[in-house]
Amino acid sequence: MINDLLIRNIDEDGQFSKTQQEEFCAYFQSKTITKKTFLLEQGEVCKWEGFVLDGCFRIFTIDKNGNENTLYFAAKNWWLMDIDSFMNHKPSDLNIQALEDSKVLLISQKDKLTLYESIPVAEKLFRVMFQKSIVAWQRRLVRNHSLTAKERYAHFIDSYPEIASKLTDRQTSSYLGITHEFLSKIKKQLQIQ
Repeated sequence: MINDLLIRNIDEDGQFSKTQQEEFCAYFQSKTITKKTFLLEQGEVCKWEGFVLDGCFRIFTIDKNGNENTLYFAAKNWWLMDIDSFMNHKPSDLNIQALEDSKVLLISQKDKLTLYESIPVAEKLFRVMFQKSIVAWQRRLVRNHSLTAKERYAHFIDSYPEIASKLTDRQTSSYLGITHEFLSKIKKQLQIQ
């Protein structure tokens, strides 16, 4: 069943009845995205929240000089969206692009609000998920300010080996906030050790 992964993600503690699980999943629409295709482009309004069933996405900005700055990656069993654009109905500053052929489940803001009314425990679930994502962002900011580039790279490949294996060096360096050339030096140093 296509929604099994979503059910496992949202209902680790068994808070939802079978009927609620089915109803929860009914609010989502499945979408297949081919490699290099954008799910969201800068300037568009993000009208959905997504759950990755398969594949991997890169969430990034392009600055005024044309440099790409990767905020995060979303692989299987991860959530993705531009929360600012989604909540405030404003043009997105982000791009969301498939790094490989991928499949996502999408829910609109209207359907999400209806879901909250229909299954009140869903609102608590999304609140807790939001809090966990804020913790992850905070930890990343702390790492970016307290670890060297070499330590950040080591942490990334140790923590997310499946994602790291799908990336080009340019995508990895964009995520780490370093140049492609500096990443090459780090990789050479790690190979020598």
